[in-house]
Amino acid sequence: MDGSRARTLPLVAAVCAVTLLAAGLAGCSGKKTSSSAATSSASSSSAPAPAPPAGSAGDLQAAYEKVVKDVLPSVVQITTGEGLGSGVIYDDKGHIVTNAHVVGNAESFKVTLATGGGTVGARLVSSYPDQDLAVVQLNDVPKNVKPATFGDSAKVEVGQIVLAMGNPLGLSSSVTQGIVSAVGRTVSEGSSGGGTGATISNMVQTSAAINPGNSGGALVNLSGQVIGIPTLAATDPELGNGAAPGIGFAIPASTVHTVAGQIIKSGKVTNSGRAALGITARTVVGDNFAPAGVAVVSVTQGGAADKAGIRAGDVITGLNDTAITTMQSLTEALAGLKPGDRAKVTYLRDGSEHTATATLGEM
Repeated sequence: MDGSRARTLPLVAAVCAVTLLAAGLAGCSGKKTSSSAATSSASSSSAPAPAPPAGSAGDLQAAYEKVVKDVLPSVVQITTGEGLGSGVIYDDKGHIVTNAHVVGNAESFKVTLATGGGTVGARLVSSYPDQDLAVVQLNDVPKNVKPATFGDSAKVEVGQIVLAMGNPLGLSSSVTQGIVSAVGRTVSEGSSGGGTGATISNMVQTSAAINPGNSGGALVNLSGQVIGIPTLAATDPELGNGAAPGIGFAIPASTVHTVAGQIIKSGKVTNSGRAALGITARTVVGDNFAPAGVAVVSVTQGGAADKAGIRAGDVITGLNDTAITTMQSLTEALAGLKPGDRAKVTYLRDGSEHTATATLGEM
């Protein structure tokens, strides 16, 4: 159910195919028949981050053990008719946040809690494929349900030690260790193999192993705070599209808060925070059959493109300083912008190049 792709390598998440500008990415949910595939109650609010323990190796080991003991009970296994993935308990009402590609088209699930007691039925509250997030809710909330504490995405720094918790390859309640390798990554997830095709910005890159079944689980700092939801793992074509070790991606806690909070409150995402031009478009190819731009099929009346004078038939070739050759490149360029931002759009009309400034709307 996960797939992933990256900018310098092709990346793949646990069961979804993904592309990150230069690498491949794959999602991380696991199919039952295969071993392949990577807020809000008071208890899920941000808490002050205590300094990680320093000193002997024994101190660090004790810190690991404490984090695992504290957080693992908040990580669950989600099983659908087609596969399995992970989820994180979001509040004491039994809401669980996971990846949209984990739930797929299913509306009912079996959830296995790390605290034991067998499986619990759950239903879909809503799925938001554009950010590859979804919320499900337990039909009956056990007394020992333990919501996770989510951290502050702004405090995530390269080099921080993190643990990835989930159910890789169906091995329940597994933990891997690594560091935050980078922040602010924009990753495009393929739509084949169960992926949603989402382009997600501000992702956390980690060296902690992300394997099929990890999708929807928890990326946790040494303060016991969930800083992200593991979603994608990189694949390397030179390895036959096998996993590229040490390159995984997690949706940041801030995005999880925004999407899950709206779903729980309204049953859907009412404010995406994602920039849009307000067009329907398709990739076009040039004389050499290589992608050459994005042809505007239709323009939303009153939308950003309409107000900027862009019309059906125009071919967009640039957005600000980014060359636009495909729909994916346009989506990735927009992912780094916000509604209300002004963007220079370069386009061809009747063979002549034009530019226009568009005030971006919201997806």
